Amino acid sequence: MNYDPLHNPYPSRRMTHYGRRGMVATSQPLAAGAGMDMLKQGGNAVDAAIATAACLTVVEPTSNGIGSDAFALVWAEGGLHGLNASGPAPGSISIDGVRRRGHAEMPRLGLVPVTVPGAPAAWAALSERFGRLPLTTVLAPAIDYAERGYPLSPVLAEAWKRGVQYYAQAATGEEFRSWSDTFAPGGRAPRAGEMWSSPGHAGTLRAMAETGAEAFYRGNLAERVDEFSRRHGGFLRAGDLAAFRPEWVTPIAVDYRGYRVWEIPPNGQGLVVLMALNILKRLDVGDREDERAYHLPIEAMKLAFADGLAYITEEKAMPVAVEDLLSEDYAAERAARIGETALEPAPGRPGGGGTVYVATADGEGNLVSFIQSNYMGFGSGIVIPGTGISLQNRGHTFSLDPGHANRLEPGKRTYHTIIPGFLTRDGMPVGPFGVMGGFMQPQGHLQVLMNSIDLALNPQAALDAPRWQWERGKTVHLERGIPEAVARGLAGRGHDIRWAAGSGAFGRGQIIWRDENGVLAGGTEPRCDGTVLAW
Repeated sequence: MNYDPLHNPYPSRRMTHYGRRGMVATSQPLAAGAGMDMLKQGGNAVDAAIATAACLTVVEPTSNGIGSDAFALVWAEGGLHGLNASGPAPGSISIDGVRRRGHAEMPRLGLVPVTVPGAPAAWAALSERFGRLPLTTVLAPAIDYAERGYPLSPVLAEAWKRGVQYYAQAATGEEFRSWSDTFAPGGRAPRAGEMWSSPGHAGTLRAMAETGAEAFYRGNLAERVDEFSRRHGGFLRAGDLAAFRPEWVTPIAVDYRGYRVWEIPPNGQGLVVLMALNILKRLDVGDREDERAYHLPIEAMKLAFADGLAYITEEKAMPVAVEDLLSEDYAAERAARIGETALEPAPGRPGGGGTVYVATADGEGNLVSFIQSNYMGFGSGIVIPGTGISLQNRGHTFSLDPGHANRLEPGKRTYHTIIPGFLTRDGMPVGPFGVMGGFMQPQGHLQVLMNSIDLALNPQAALDAPRWQWERGKTVHLERGIPEAVARGLAGRGHDIRWAAGSGAFGRGQIIWRDENGVLAGGTEPRCDGTVLAW
């Protein structure tokens, strides 16, 4: 990756970090420290990623938890490996069953949208296949922070406050009481610098460390989840947990201007990134300060999202094949639709059949791109009493339309927003990257990659650059820092331009690039409490 390490045209107090023996980049300093501890204890990048991810369930519960899903891209043993640890819908759920509960669409909160959590199984699978240290060592920092407590960081505290305000209004049933007891002790959110602990969370992590996550899926913890779900009318059962296994998958990729960009295959939305890049590489984007350099990526992303939202679900249930959506002919056809003015996106017809991110590297050449999330902040609002297990609400993305590709079905995995990214060149690893933030994630991937590849920005500058976010139709939100002239030019092309009030909607990412000499260069977001630790 050719870039000027000192050049950063965007306001930032951060510089790109460099190291040789290891690096951890994530959204919380304490979690980054947990990962670095593993490297210095003789662990590898996989051990560091697991330690960081487990610690994030404690030190950033506003975005993820033990009840989250996870995905990973791991460069190890000379190749790239993909892990899909997203859990399916419960075996007893159905469209009719949800509708009988009075829902016209999948609810956001409560037990109905709860799917099988995959994160604990991801940690165990990664550790077993590629890890070097025992899980009892790797999870020890997370256990310690849960048991002894830690002081909240500023951005975390603000997100926590917003979450408590929302759940106090929206989550009022008896089934939500344990969530309030856990995350709003005394009836309020803890403040920045204030200590928070969760002994039940520590006990759960300890049980999983000692059993390789078996306690969660086929032990006492599974029984407690089952009992709570039955008592409050949920669909999730111990049998659903016992049947779950994460899946090792073959990553998918496209070539983009001399690099190869890798994503997890569906049910993840990484396919949207690749479709957009496939379209964009056929277009002359031009100068960064020209609104055309914004117009064309926005239009490419809109077309890719239109296809993604229409077709992405569990891969075996997709009505079109991934290879058809990524074909060069289809990309050319979609690119031909883009003109000089904003279009209303619609899916094409190809031929043929609240999140946390972790990037880690070690001195041996192993690199990990790892992401896990509840979905929508704290998730479902359900915490299993005494365990610290905060359950995700991934089922919210299922459709109750029987004709939709992503329709709700028992045992099916839904359209998933969280996506780890990875970059290679000439068959060699460049490194992991990711941007958190729901449906902003593909848009963040696209913009970070364009910043890195097209503009040759260093990792920190690539993350610092102001972003845009397509919402729907012709509506585009712009982050402050994008020139007013660009905004006026986009409006003149027919885009409905809205200036965002803050940076929270534009994602939060991390990058680690590795050069041909093994030197690591890392960056993290100014939009979060993020940290890069280098060794």
